[in-house]
Amino acid sequence: MTEFKLPELGENVHQGDLVRLMVAPGATIAEGQAVMELETDKAVVEVPSSISGTVKDVLVKQGEKLKVGQVIFTVENGNRPAAPSTSEERQSAPAKPVPEEVSAAPVTAEKPPRPVRTASVIPSETAEAAEFKLPELGENVHQGDLVRLMVSPGTRISAGQPVMELETDKAVVEVPSSMTGTVNEVLVKQGEKIKVGQVIFTLQPGAISAGDHQPARADDSHEEGAREAFQAAIQSEGRTEEQALPPEQPRTPAAATFSMPLHLDRSAGVDHRGPVPAAPHVRRLARELGVDIHNVSGNGPGGRISEDDVKAHAKSLIVTAATGATSATHTRQPKLPDFSKWGKIERVSMRGVRRKTAEHMWEAWSSIPHVTQNDKADITELEQLRARFGPKAAEAGGKMTVTAIALKVCASALKIFPQFNASIDMEREEIVYKQFINIGVAVDTDRGLLVPVLRDVDKKNIVELAAELTQLSKKARDKKLAPSDMEGGTFTITNLGGIGGTGFSPIVNYPEVAILGLSRSSMEPVWMNGKFEPRQVLPVSLSYDHRLIDGADAARFLRWIAEAFEQPFLLSVQG
Repeated sequence: MTEFKLPELGENVHQGDLVRLMVAPGATIAEGQAVMELETDKAVVEVPSSISGTVKDVLVKQGEKLKVGQVIFTVENGNRPAAPSTSEERQSAPAKPVPEEVSAAPVTAEKPPRPVRTASVIPSETAEAAEFKLPELGENVHQGDLVRLMVSPGTRISAGQPVMELETDKAVVEVPSSMTGTVNEVLVKQGEKIKVGQVIFTLQPGAISAGDHQPARADDSHEEGAREAFQAAIQSEGRTEEQALPPEQPRTPAAATFSMPLHLDRSAGVDHRGPVPAAPHVRRLARELGVDIHNVSGNGPGGRISEDDVKAHAKSLIVTAATGATSATHTRQPKLPDFSKWGKIERVSMRGVRRKTAEHMWEAWSSIPHVTQNDKADITELEQLRARFGPKAAEAGGKMTVTAIALKVCASALKIFPQFNASIDMEREEIVYKQFINIGVAVDTDRGLLVPVLRDVDKKNIVELAAELTQLSKKARDKKLAPSDMEGGTFTITNLGGIGGTGFSPIVNYPEVAILGLSRSSMEPVWMNGKFEPRQVLPVSLSYDHRLIDGADAARFLRWIAEAFEQPFLLSVQG
């Protein structure tokens, strides 16, 4: 039996909503065949199969939220392509599928339990090599730097034994092994950045002890690791396990579930709380820092608390105290009333693009002090040129729109006003000036707002930009945009002129510092040459980050753009 797991979908894409599953039990699939449509925060993507065979069990449902590495379905008579290896032995030997009994995939509560090897299984001398992959380390922790590797080829390890130290964004943690055996090959190096699900080393599984005849629970290896960590903690304090366990939790037989005292009710006083798995020097550090050790989350095996865990907890308390009520206001949403008291309601999950848009807009609005500058541009002559050169753009596969022209206008303006093509790094107190010009264009789709990015806009002419914009807009509406199509922008344009309106205040697309909004143009009487003349006027709006851009600079920037629309010759002279 072979498992198909959700593969990595791109940088910083760790999950998605299952829009459509294209296989069912009994279906025959081939490697490379699309088996599902997944809606991520950025796009809807088709996920191809990496194995061939006949589908047996489908373990997910349509509409379910899936994570990278999660098992989607199992396949009988499956063939998995050989995994790449750096060793000469792997290159010369044929790839062998890893048996299901020794699969090193981390077991989670979301997956169905699977049988674990018992004493009757083939002994270690003939068992095939298994892979140990980096397990999930906690919420929103997807990678880390390998500080220290505690194993090498030939090392004998047991379940629950720490095998590596990993530095994440939050702390340095010890990662325990979920398997027992002898290390064959180490596939990572010290100092390397590794991701959740990445293979760390392979090992030859060890034979199970003769006393282990009963089928074990799928998570026994994790509980055994927790037991070992707890025993080490209490032994360092000179106590026995019976003394450490609280009165209401009598010692349980080895075959029963082992529960750590960390699950006790912490609402009681400190004197009545159970022990935590932490060494004496770690407890002493907590006392010196004024930290309640019972409130610290341990990242070691079995929840064991390290010095880094204590320091990270103390730092979080300091940050929380510093931000105070202002931070709480930004992160907490008022609780909604019960609308069903007044009538029928329907709740729909905020999925994919809409959820990510909501999060991104809230982040931008909360972190950027917005100011919006408005102006008007006389585009009467520009419209005549647009009609004249429209057929040339059509020949190139595009459409000569005002947005396409605005791309070139903004690229020229960003060269003259580089502070609008920058970002602010408040942590390092620096301004990041970008030496490239990539402009995103907001596209209205049936799934929400998407912002594909056109790269090196300053190096392309308007006809080329019109063709590229048409292609990207079509990809956005056809749900074909890749995550990379929406990354790396330095400035954004949003055009609501096709819908209507005389002006609006667009939200800056963080971490950019400015965004240009275009509204619907209209014929207006303009005083010219001693009389009113009918002119086509385009309302333009500029929202900007007031931390970096002053109002006077914003007015000059927007006026330059308006004059470039009014006098296209300026693009040749100044652009």
